[in-house]
Amino acid sequence: MLRFVEERPEHVAALHRVRAWTRERFALADDAVILVSEVSCALPGCPPRETVVAFWSDNDRRHQFKLFKPVAEAVMDDLPPRWLKDALATIEGLGCECC
Repeated sequence: MLRFVEERPEHVAALHRVRAWTRERFALADDAVILVSEVSCALPGCPPRETVVAFWSDNDRRHQFKLFKPVAEAVMDDLPPRWLKDALATIEGLGCECC
């Protein structure tokens, strides 16, 4: 999986939009860290571009999810429902190559 940097204004706006949706969906504090990245993948069965979101909740627990589409195509309904927040938490020490 490769990350790439795209600085077009509409791309940056899409990143900010997904970040705001994540904050709203999971009722995160204003100072909660939320990372949104668009990555490309050349592996078989992997979408050519996908959006990876990681955030930390109040107890410094890391959560993550992927949207299997470019960030510019994401809509709020693509985000997981709020009740899945605990299931999105990463397991300490398990490791994650995606983000």
